[in-house]
Amino acid sequence: MIRVHELSRVFRSGRRDLIAVDRISFSVSAGEVYGLLGPNGAGKTTTLRMILGLLKPTSGETEVAGFRATEQPNEVKRRVGMVSAGSGLYQWLTPHELLLFFGDLYGVVPAVARARLQELADLLDFSSFLHQRCSTLSTGQKQRVNLARALIHDPPVMLLDEPTSGLDVVGSQVVFSYVDHIRCRGKAVIVCTHHLDDAQRLCNRFGLLHRGRLQCEGTLSELQEQTGRATLFEVFSDLVRDDTSNRVVPS
Repeated sequence: MIRVHELSRVFRSGRRDLIAVDRISFSVSAGEVYGLLGPNGAGKTTTLRMILGLLKPTSGETEVAGFRATEQPNEVKRRVGMVSAGSGLYQWLTPHELLLFFGDLYGVVPAVARARLQELADLLDFSSFLHQRCSTLSTGQKQRVNLARALIHDPPVMLLDEPTSGLDVVGSQVVFSYVDHIRCRGKAVIVCTHHLDDAQRLCNRFGLLHRGRLQCEGTLSELQEQTGRATLFEVFSDLVRDDTSNRVVPS
């Protein structure tokens, strides 16, 4: 469903080039939640932007449901739901108005959009503020609407960039339940986060990024076997202490 092959992105800045993403490759199947993990600046968000077709890679390619982002970016966008830490909601619209607006943008039949809106309001428990302006909502409430917005067109692929950032325990639990829901619906999901405990709860398989390189990849049991460590935190702590590590374990 998602394929990333030898993907690189170099930002030119005067006499110095910044390699944000360095020849990474991985794939994500339908019904799988892939954790793309790393500290701030590791290249996670840059990778998501290239998958979505918002940023052109320096080299390499990405595919979503058989469509290459560099060649057919609009077809890719139709098949992807994106959730980021910032809500990106129109403050003067209500959640009801906003979700129907996005449904219309994606070409969802109005009756289907209304039914899907109610289903998502029940799933994410925001019926009580469905007709309240987004400007009046709390951070957690805005994120619930943001999660619904990404699903209103029922895309086969979901990209989640730091989805629990700024949320309390209750808000984070909503995200966990949401990811379980979309996984059971057979969607291919990438979760980018530096919160390793959250990732361990959410994801089936992991790719650990450091300085733009995919340092290791696998299920938790595979990473434990490869490194002799018990948790993702311990695995990643070892990797970031060794800046000279160039090891890549293929999927």
